[in-house]
Amino acid sequence: MIQLKVNGRPQPIDVAPDTPLLWVLRDTLGLTGTKYACGQALCGACVVHVDDRPVRACVTPVSAVAGRAVTTIEAVDQSRIGRAVQAAWRELDVVQCGYCQSGQIMSATALLAGNRAPTDADIDHALAGNLCRCATYQRIRAAIHAAARSLA
Repeated sequence: MIQLKVNGRPQPIDVAPDTPLLWVLRDTLGLTGTKYACGQALCGACVVHVDDRPVRACVTPVSAVAGRAVTTIEAVDQSRIGRAVQAAWRELDVVQCGYCQSGQIMSATALLAGNRAPTDADIDHALAGNLCRCATYQRIRAAIHAAARSLA
């Protein structure tokens, strides 16, 4: 039995230790906001926070995060930063298809947790591994700047 703390709640998980965290979240816990896309940590659709740091859940074995705090898109609005990012996303109409957006938001909140005044270069670096097939990158960047201003 593996113990996790997911979105603030203790979760005993009975799966093989090498099961990817993504499948534990989606299939075992029913938290489907974190998306599967590439399965190789290349696209960022599966980003969650582990101890407040962005992690690719599709390649992270659940045993590697045992006893640690995992935050998914379902609980990102529990923080001031998460609420600011989500509000900016809505205000600037960032989402098109929406598939990548949970990973984008999780990466953006991690960036703003450590840097409340990111430059375009900071944003591009922090979100470099988050792909958006709809190409809303300019709106994503604008939303991160808007969220940063609202947090100042």
